[in-house]
Amino acid sequence: MKRMIAVLLAGMLFACGCAANTGKTEPTEAPVAEQTGGAETVTGRIESIDAAGITLSLLPDMPQGQDNPPNMPQGQGNPPDMPQGQGNPPDMPQGQGGFSIGSRTMAFAEGVTFADESGNAIERDALQAGDTVTVTLNADGKALSVQKTAGSFAMGGPGGGPGGPGCAAPTAYTGVRSFTQDGEIENETVASTGADESAVLAENGAIVTVRNSTVTRVSQNSTGGDSASFYGVGAAMLVTDGTLTVENCAIETDSAGGAGVFAYGSGTATVRNTSIQTKQGTSGGLHVAGGGTLYAENCTVETDGGSSAAIRSDRGGGTMTVDGGSYTANGSGSPAVYCTADITVKNAALTATGSEAICIEGKNSLTLVDCTLSGNMPNLSQNDCTWTVILYQSMSGDSEIGTASFSMTGGKLISGNGGVFYTTNTSSEFLLENVEITASEDSPFLLKCTGNRNARGWGREGANGAQCVFTAVRQQMAGSILWDSISTLSVQLTEGSVWTGAFLKEDGAEGGSAALRIDAGSTWIVTGDSVLTSLENRGTIVDADGNAVTVRTASGKVLAEGTSAYTVTVSEG
Repeated sequence: MKRMIAVLLAGMLFACGCAANTGKTEPTEAPVAEQTGGAETVTGRIESIDAAGITLSLLPDMPQGQDNPPNMPQGQGNPPDMPQGQGNPPDMPQGQGGFSIGSRTMAFAEGVTFADESGNAIERDALQAGDTVTVTLNADGKALSVQKTAGSFAMGGPGGGPGGPGCAAPTAYTGVRSFTQDGEIENETVASTGADESAVLAENGAIVTVRNSTVTRVSQNSTGGDSASFYGVGAAMLVTDGTLTVENCAIETDSAGGAGVFAYGSGTATVRNTSIQTKQGTSGGLHVAGGGTLYAENCTVETDGGSSAAIRSDRGGGTMTVDGGSYTANGSGSPAVYCTADITVKNAALTATGSEAICIEGKNSLTLVDCTLSGNMPNLSQNDCTWTVILYQSMSGDSEIGTASFSMTGGKLISGNGGVFYTTNTSSEFLLENVEITASEDSPFLLKCTGNRNARGWGREGANGAQCVFTAVRQQMAGSILWDSISTLSVQLTEGSVWTGAFLKEDGAEGGSAALRIDAGSTWIVTGDSVLTSLENRGTIVDADGNAVTVRTASGKVLAEGTSAYTVTVSEG
């Protein structure tokens, strides 16, 4: 069947609780307090706590968008122009633009109780700044109970460490070779063995070059954790203010928090033709945070520890550009790329052997061009599903709330286990152009755009869906697309794309929206009965045997008659 189908229900896409799209996105803050059993509850991250009371940084619910997703083109014109690797994908709602929505101080009521995530009683001293808690208040606004809630993870993958904001920036760094003025190292061995000490440190605007040298960092006393992740404490080579150039070097670390090369703040690092190996936790290969900038060319990077992405970013983000080379992460919760920054990678091999391949969190972007990307995430009970690429918001405070963007042009994407793409608790954009995708055996989905059960603190259950635009350009792909009643999804097949799969509503409840647009020359090969809220077809809709598929409304009105055993139902959600 190749014909024009234009189905519009009520003149708009439907979304749970959404107003009509005015072309203007004005997300509003969801309430952070609600009435439960007559008692007000407040969720936030502890700023301070003592015998008298508690002060929280209040956390918003994830905005689910007060508008509908972008309207699909209804006319006869061409589909929207899509980026060919240079531009940005379609605009998406930018959320709240920040993490905390204010502070609140509450005195303790007489007999206040404290509990851990499982509800077991604990002492007040067991809670500290940075912990996420839910406080139940009495009618006088005093805290009756304080319960720690399941935290998210600084690294997006399974097994990452805590991502609380309670870690302060260091007042000073230490290094074996510290530069506050311009200098260079060539044909030397620089070894760091001290706790939280870098081998090479560039600061105070120094311009430093290290060539043809061996740099090691080995310590059993290093702290690791947030100070390493957020600020670069203990990295083998660290630039905090200035320029660090590393050429033809070998870097090896065996220390907690022992990143290979770290650019923080106003520091810029350039790394060429260098090998990096890290062995312990929170030890990324190439790392930026706090706005740092890093360029890498033809490097070989391998990490073995947990929460140790080969290409890693953290709180405060930054910019990374990687061209050529091989980047492998072997540890638990260690994707090939963990993105809380703006990252571009070209002509590289990116591999995660014990984790998803990619994590993009919050208002950040990753662009891959002609790369080979593979992940092999294990099945873990803490997760709703298993995936290879995830775009999400962990609510850890490590990234602004906003649109997470993933663009991949050319190359290969290999999924060793679970589904391919998952987005939850965020606005997100996917752009695939001519990528060779190899899904895992019995892959449960191509794309899953849903909420989650909040086992890892990713938004409030029932209000942590996704707002997603997924665009395929000259793309062959297969697998089901899943959506739910608290999410909005817009899928576009353009420029000869072929998708083989079914559109499935995961929870079957009312609400949410799922729109599909097929341009001229593109094809949907339907593999099962499907349901969506809007369909515009200028291409072809058939089953695997080439039979036309019937398209009808939820009330039974036939919009396109077919002979296939499958039916596409365009529903009100």
